[in-house]
Parts: sequence; C-alpha cells; structure tokens
Amino acid sequence: MSEPILLVDDEPGIRKVLTITLRDSGYDVISAGDGQEALELFRQKKPAIVLTDIKMPGMDGIELLRALKAENPDVEVIMITGHGDMDLAINSLKNRATDFITKPINEDVLEIALKRAKERIQLRGQLRDYMQNLETLVTEKTNELIRAERLTAVGQTVTELSHAIKNIAGGLEAGMFVMEKGLELNEETYKGQGWDMIRDNVGKIKNLSLDLLKYSRPDDLHLEDCDPNKPAQEVLELMRSKAQKMGVELIPDLTDGLATVRMDPNEIHRCLLNLVTNALEAFDEAPEKQGARQIRVRTTGQPMWGVIYQVSDTGPGMSDETLSRLFTRFFTTKGGRGTGLGLMLTKRIVEAHGGVIQAESKLGKGSTFTIRLL
Repeated sequence: MSEPILLVDDEPGIRKVLTITLRDSGYDVISAGDGQEALELFRQKKPAIVLTDIKMPGMDGIELLRALKAENPDVEVIMITGHGDMDLAINSLKNRATDFITKPINEDVLEIALKRAKERIQLRGQLRDYMQNLETLVTEKTNELIRAERLTAVGQTVTELSHAIKNIAGGLEAGMFVMEKGLELNEETYKGQGWDMIRDNVGKIKNLSLDLLKYSRPDDLHLEDCDPNKPAQEVLELMRSKAQKMGVELIPDLTDGLATVRMDPNEIHRCLLNLVTNALEAFDEAPEKQGARQIRVRTTGQPMWGVIYQVSDTGPGMSDETLSRLFTRFFTTKGGRGTGLGLMLTKRIVEAHGGVIQAESKLGKGSTFTIRLL
C-alpha cells in the first residue's frame, strides 16, 4: 500500500508538481490549499507525514504545525520555506518540525527529508514495541517473583505450622504417658494430671483449627452500628470467674456515652477476649510475681477515633525482642500452650476495620495493648 502524506500549499502549481513527484516516490498524496482545510483532512485521514508551506494566507505553516502537534505529537511535519525565511524555518524547528526544505525544491533534498521522517517513524515504532515487550517481560518476571514469594511463604507457614502441631502432639503424648502411669499405679493424682494435659492439648487443636480458618479469611466482617462498650462488657463478664479463680482483679474502666461505632461486634469481642486471656495467662506464666494482680479494660473516645480500647495488666511484662515479634505468625510467649496465631489474627481483624493495634511493655512492669478504631 502507498504511504499517505498530506501536502499543504496555497499555490496550485506547486501542489501539482509536488503531487506528481511524491506519487512517483510511492506516496498516496492528500493535498490542501490552506491550513484550515489541511487540519480537517488530517483529522479524517491521519497521515503520518505532513509537507507544508510556511507562508500561507489565513492559518500559516507555523500555526498549522502547532495545531497538528496538538492533535498528534508524533506526526512528522516537514516545512517548505523560501531562501529569505530562515528565521521562520528555525522557529518551525523550535515548534518540533521534523525538517525544512527551501524553494525551489530539490528532489534529492526532499527525498532526504522524507527518508529522515520515515526513519523517525520507524524508530518510534521500534521503541514502542520495545517498551511493550519490556512491560510484558516485567509483568512476567513480577508474576514469577510473586509465585516464588508465595511458595516461600507457603513453605515457611508449613514449617511453622508443623512446629506448632509437633508441640501439641508432644503435649498429648506427655499427657497419655502420665495417664498410663496413673492407670498402671492406680494413682488418682497422675490420672487427673494426665487427663488435664490431654484435655488442654485437644483444646489447642480446636483453637488452632479455628484460628487457621479465621486467618484465611480475616476480612469477612459483618459491620453494624454498635455501642463500643458492649464487646468490652461481654468480655469482662465472661472472664470474671476465671480471673477470680486465678486471684486476678479484673477492672472495668468504660467511658459512658460513647458514640456508636460501625464494627463487627463479634470480631471485636474476639480481639478483646484474646487480649484479656493473654493477660491472664501471663500471670499464670509468672505466678511468683509479687504485688497487685490486676487487668484493666478501658474504653475512651477521641476526636480522630471512634473508640479506643486498652487492655493493661500488672503482669511480668515482655522484653523488647518479644515485643518486636508479637504480631508474627506462630510466635507465642506461652511456651507450648499457645497457637501463635491469636495476636496475628487480632491485628488483622483490627486492620480490616481500618484501625490499628499497638503494644507497650517493660519487663517487670506489665503490658498494655491499645486498639484504635475509626
């Protein structure tokens, strides 16, 4: 197919001669007698090359050049000028013309200018293809990297999960051993201890299963407008008996009249229950700690947050190294008794609500967990 080229000149004789020359060179020539007609034809035919005179009545060549570049920055525009119009020719180059040729037009010079324009078009096409190929390559390599990272994450998760299951299995074996000794010796104390160990580890299997299910879909929230004190009150009531048995004072510190907050009350209940349970078990881990054994559950409101929950305790506290790992998968401060998913799930649930959770602690000074919800 012939290449389309738009020829613009107000002199019919020049248009006729140039049309014959360009057609002999293999171009499909579209001609216009002024700038406005040329602009309309350019919008219809969309040629890649335009050859235009600079001096024309009405819209001159410089104005046409600017209009063409506004329509398509990639169009190649060759300007035709007289010997005395060098300033106009330089001005056209400043306005991103491809080249300029002078009258009377030399066919060899015209051929060189057209060749340069086609080379620019070809180079731009190659660059565009290269960029598309590069984008495709980047996308492919990115997907490969994501797949590799996912496999690494899966491998790490399997390793960590296997470790957690191994701990539970070890606890079950120890419980069975103690139970068998109790049966063998007909010792009630051993029987009771063995049964307690088995029961605790069966409970851990159940909790691990539930935590894994929740971990896989933490954003499945059922939001509603709630009294933010309600989940805290329910957790306080639920844990009161256990706290009393452990000799821990559970202190409610709930601010009255808080505005309703859009949340999933069951999931926030789950988060607060996990924090209070952890605080109680911290006392259980360090029963020798002297002084008041207290857990305070506090609610407050602030202008930037809908509600702030705080669970603070006077327990043994944590080291900075433990604090830095609290919200990672399968990390537990409970020895072999925890699943290592509770705090990670709590963090994900809070973040799914658009909130944040923070922990502060010092060894021997207790710990404070703060949840901020919008």
